[in-house]
Amino acid sequence: MIYTVTLNPSIDFIVRIDRLELGAVNRMKSDDKFTGGKGINVSRILQRLGHDSIATGFVGGFTGQFIKDGLKSEGIKTEFIEVEEDTRINVKIKADRETEINGAGPQISDEKSAELQAVLADLSSSDTVVFAGSAPSSLGNAVYKLLIPLAKKAGAQVVCDFEGQTLLDALAYTPLLVKPNNHELADIFGVELDGLADIEKYAHKLLAKGAQNVIVSMAGDGALLVSPEASYFAKPIKGEVKNSVGAGDSMVAGFTGEYVNTGNLLEALKWGVACGTATTFSDDLASAAFIEETYKKVEVEKI
Repeated sequence: MIYTVTLNPSIDFIVRIDRLELGAVNRMKSDDKFTGGKGINVSRILQRLGHDSIATGFVGGFTGQFIKDGLKSEGIKTEFIEVEEDTRINVKIKADRETEINGAGPQISDEKSAELQAVLADLSSSDTVVFAGSAPSSLGNAVYKLLIPLAKKAGAQVVCDFEGQTLLDALAYTPLLVKPNNHELADIFGVELDGLADIEKYAHKLLAKGAQNVIVSMAGDGALLVSPEASYFAKPIKGEVKNSVGAGDSMVAGFTGEYVNTGNLLEALKWGVACGTATTFSDDLASAAFIEETYKKVEVEKI
């Protein structure tokens, strides 16, 4: 089973207006409310691809109930830990420029943290756990140094979708996959990346530190998969960019679902690219039909 861990999920409140004017009354053209959070996005895409998953993490209040109901309506199993404070709301304003206002998230007690630890400690070697996104401030990202080893000790594979020091710390647990974008990769090593060869060079440094596979996403310039055996470049696919939210999560879902199912690294990359690209060209996370259509356009070459 694939588990997704979202420590600080959200309702993503999408607001569309022509132009945002500060200090004035702005009237929206349309709005949507989606279940949000990086791990939750992974579960939603996995479900559309026909892969079962269990979404876990912390939820609370009427907003947490919205998330549970939304996932249930999509046929996604959940095993959330209930907390007292409300799950956060993130406001994403789509106007002439995209603006985000993200909530802080609830306080997580030691007792509630222990409940999640128990879930992870009860996994097995047949499980894969996707850890993604930041933790609530009451825990801090250092909590992953406690949670990831529990999953590994139970025999599970782990996928770690983090940035910066949290990603570097996760490499000690030999994750099946890490997925920085090119800017995050440059920031990790404090360098400027000059072309594909440079990106491949520094991705190999992540392998040397413990990662089993590295995908570096490069927005409109494609994606690079680096493994101990080979490196593969997925060419960019042209289309109208509508959405930057969830594209990376979709890529993680596509890769993880296919790799867990078949063990085929190249196909996993292709499905990852298809999912990430399709979401970029969609208003929300991509539909199954659009992912299938996009998959047919994916071109990969060994470098």
